[in-house]
Amino acid sequence: TSLFTLHTPFLFPQASIHLSQRFSWLVTMAKHYRPPGKKKEGNAARYITRSQAVKHLQVTLPLFRRLCILKGVFPREPKKKVKGNHHTYYHVKDVAFLQHEPLLEIFRDKRAYEKKIKKAESKKNPDLANRLRTRIPTYTLDRIIRERYPKFVDALRDLDDCLTMVHLFAALPALEREKLEVDRIHNCRRLSHEWLAYISRVHKLRKVFISVKGIYYQAEVEGQKVTWLTPHALQQVLPEDDVDFNVMLTFLEVYETLLTFANYHLYHSINVKYPPILDPRLEALASDLYALSRYIDANSRTSVVDPQAPTMSGSEQVETQQKGTEPDESDLRLAQLQYQLPLNEPGVLMRLAEDVAGEDEEDEDTRECKKLFKSLKFFLSREVPRESLLFVIPAFGGVVSWEGEGAPFKEADQSITHQIVDRPSQGHKFLSREYVQPQWVYDCVNARIILPTENYLVGRVPPPHLSPFVDNEAEGYVPEYAETIKRLQAAARNEVLPLPGVGKEDLEDPQKLLVEGVIDRAAANEAAERKRKMTLEQNRYLDELKVEVDGLQSSSTGLDNKQTSKEMEAREESEPDIHRIVQDHANMSKVVMSRNKRKLYEAMEIGKKRKQAHVNLLKERKKKIETGQKFES
Repeated sequence: TSLFTLHTPFLFPQASIHLSQRFSWLVTMAKHYRPPGKKKEGNAARYITRSQAVKHLQVTLPLFRRLCILKGVFPREPKKKVKGNHHTYYHVKDVAFLQHEPLLEIFRDKRAYEKKIKKAESKKNPDLANRLRTRIPTYTLDRIIRERYPKFVDALRDLDDCLTMVHLFAALPALEREKLEVDRIHNCRRLSHEWLAYISRVHKLRKVFISVKGIYYQAEVEGQKVTWLTPHALQQVLPEDDVDFNVMLTFLEVYETLLTFANYHLYHSINVKYPPILDPRLEALASDLYALSRYIDANSRTSVVDPQAPTMSGSEQVETQQKGTEPDESDLRLAQLQYQLPLNEPGVLMRLAEDVAGEDEEDEDTRECKKLFKSLKFFLSREVPRESLLFVIPAFGGVVSWEGEGAPFKEADQSITHQIVDRPSQGHKFLSREYVQPQWVYDCVNARIILPTENYLVGRVPPPHLSPFVDNEAEGYVPEYAETIKRLQAAARNEVLPLPGVGKEDLEDPQKLLVEGVIDRAAANEAAERKRKMTLEQNRYLDELKVEVDGLQSSSTGLDNKQTSKEMEAREESEPDIHRIVQDHANMSKVVMSRNKRKLYEAMEIGKKRKQAHVNLLKERKKKIETGQKFES
């Protein structure tokens, strides 16, 4: 048989061709044949579940969560979930990315050392346990931050959650049961106030809004808008079972390193050394400063600052440090954490960049914000949110002081123009200043003008605090106080606004504006109705003028009145029906649309109707409130 097979092509060439054609399907089938379980394709090959990823990496679930947070790996949503909808899926490349991470080996070594320490303690060998604790592997996240954010702009775009988390932990109390250490809380306070000091120094704050959750801030740094939330200065109560602090502390570990890198870059951009060296005059007010002085003297190093020169600026301190022996900054930071220096005082950091030589070119918004409170001098009472106002007022060019030690000037200073008070009544008053509520400062910041203080005086109910993050024109409802602020802004810029109810669209064709997309259908209808009424009034006025010029009286004969009324009716009939035109245009647009676009258009119309219903509800509530106020008065 083998001999026949070998010589078949030579003896019977046609038979060999026939056999090859006959069994070609076997060759093709063998090429695409896949035994079950040997090879996967599609979503089954690209995605794996979380339990499979944990088993593949040979780690525990908490360690897998920690690795994903540190490396920025998040679950995916495949189109077809092979294992079911109740699983969490990860991409295979992300799991391979975690598998080659050097931190994975460090975490495994730490786990091994923890087991050895536990074994030594169980055998009552404290010396061995202490030696093992000193040998536990340590790690830093500098490489991961540089890997995740190759450019500084990328880091700025991801600072929103970072700043919110850092400010949150800066306001929390230290608890051992939740692994919230004192050093970590102080580090968060230091980082948060360094950020606030930079924003206040370069005048990059743009919006402020006070809500129930806290205070929202928005700054513009190198063309990127950064928005963060700070909690109110109140006693924080930590939930016991609702929050997983291990996950939050892992995020905080990444955010601390990220914010340190960001502060370092920003401070060096304005030629200020980082970490900042605080003002010695304000440091001297701390009760534990003497312990820090003894710590520095014991190490036989020259002090960074001269206690005899309280007015020395930040740049002079850097020059003094360069001339003398530079201290070990790690020891200085350790001493600051150990003795709890007043790093949580924002006024300390406001002076670190006062004498910076040469400023970058400022844009128009920065120049406007810098001059808002330029000629004003503020004094803060005890009950106001001091930390927030110490940040906001200098960011807009104002000078501020507070009640307590270390203040730049006292309450009796005659040059104070405004005193911020948040109490029902003020006992002792100076006639040379105005006593206003804290909301006045925030409303002035959002409006970019100095608002009148009559509505913000002590003991009065202030006007509504409007959010600068809401576009009233897009929402379709403009509050009354927003209209008042708009008038004040126009008066400050010497602009002339149109009368209420009359807009620029009244002078143009509403149908043209509707087609071009400048206004919507409801606005086009209102504009057309106003235009029609204005045209009728104008024609009636012209007819009356014509009658007076001809020497005839308007009430002389009824024939002229009938003729005039007929002419007006003819003109009204000649006017095009704008409602019908708009409806025809909408119907023609729907005819040429595809089914998907038509459904999308109908969904948009439903959304507009809902928004209009919400606006009508707000207007009805406003009418009810005004009616109730009239009855009370």
